[in-house]
Amino acid sequence: MKASHSVRTVFDDPNLVSAAGLVPVLRLAETAGLHDLLDEYLSVDSPAATVKTACVVAGMLAGADSIDDLDLLRHGGMGKLFRGIRAPSTLGTHLRRFTHGHVQQLDAVNSRLIAGLATRCRGLIGDSGLVLVDVDDTIGQVHGYAKQGAAYGYSGVKGLNLQLATISTPVSAPVIAQARLRAGNTASAAGAARLVAQAVTTIRRAGVTGQVLARADSAYYGWAFVGAALKADAWFSVTARMTPTVTAAIAGIAEPAWIPIRYPHAVYDHDEDRYVSDAEVAETSFTAFTGRRSSEQVTCRLVVRRVRRLQPRTSDGSVQGELFATYRHHAFITNSTLTTIAADERHRDHAIIEQVIAELKDGPLAHLPSGKYAANAAWTTCAVIAFNLARAAAVAADLATIRWASLRTKIINIAGRIATTGRRLDLHLPDGWASEPGWQRLWAVATGPPPLRPT
Repeated sequence: MKASHSVRTVFDDPNLVSAAGLVPVLRLAETAGLHDLLDEYLSVDSPAATVKTACVVAGMLAGADSIDDLDLLRHGGMGKLFRGIRAPSTLGTHLRRFTHGHVQQLDAVNSRLIAGLATRCRGLIGDSGLVLVDVDDTIGQVHGYAKQGAAYGYSGVKGLNLQLATISTPVSAPVIAQARLRAGNTASAAGAARLVAQAVTTIRRAGVTGQVLARADSAYYGWAFVGAALKADAWFSVTARMTPTVTAAIAGIAEPAWIPIRYPHAVYDHDEDRYVSDAEVAETSFTAFTGRRSSEQVTCRLVVRRVRRLQPRTSDGSVQGELFATYRHHAFITNSTLTTIAADERHRDHAIIEQVIAELKDGPLAHLPSGKYAANAAWTTCAVIAFNLARAAAVAADLATIRWASLRTKIINIAGRIATTGRRLDLHLPDGWASEPGWQRLWAVATGPPPLRPT
């Protein structure tokens, strides 16, 4: 493929747009209640706060990862397709007016927006069965001295800590129930109990009645997370720390209790630096948190997966003969009624939240654009709203498992030309566009009546 040598470039067409896919996505947001929710809940002291916040979300949907990048909304015929487009400097001033309370108002908007999106996009969250809540945190690296709240955290880099909870089912991709930006040196598990409670509230608000399973890694192994799950009438599945009581319980498992399992897809073991395709699982009864008061001690199942260690090689490169089998043990506690193998499979699937974090960092959270902490927190919550809108748009377009970056390429960042016919705008899109069927399905969902609930 070669570029034509007869091309002459002229930037002079006021009717062209490069992100025509924003039209159905923002229509979907509007019909799901985004603007009404912002009007009702957001009280930030900024003129046209609803319009400006929606403008930030729209820029993120189109690929903006900084305040300056929001200028991508101001080109060609965008002013004909959308009302209320603001300059990046205006949007930056708007974000700097946020306080911690205003960010919590945006959190409330996101929680209720998920319910609206779930109503319009069947399959965004399953109506029954098992619903999975995953909690994790990550460090967003920053540079310089102007970032409020930046500190050195557990990763050893200077940054701000982002804690989030996602909602998914075994057959649906995650949406973000809640996210909060925190100081860089905040402990991972701080605030986890409130996060779990808010995530379960979001699930019930969306009309989902299934059993909730809250999952987390060993950073959240403690009464706060487990107690919040129990209070919300949810199952928990938390990686156990290898404390003396846990190792003693593992050592007490009889050899015949181990059940061989084989993964349908190989799993990479970072500690062993290799792919693992087979292992063994077993379980035993266990009482967690015995150092706490009796009302906070939890009797549950300790499920253990063990993987045979690689045998060391001798000086000539051959594998040393095995005298005694040695294993790496991975344990977690749970109160679910799933079988041992199913419980292990569901717990390992907690890694799906890492994909959500990666998509955020590959998008609007590639940078935290302001020196002011509250402005960065507001930017983060806008990114969460944009992520959920993108996920709902993907479901509506029958591309439920597509990643955000791919959705931008196939659905959102598609060139269009505006033609005026009487009082109507005709948006002409490329002939032969491979994703046209998905785009048309999204348009039908965004502009049509909400589907009827099954009886």
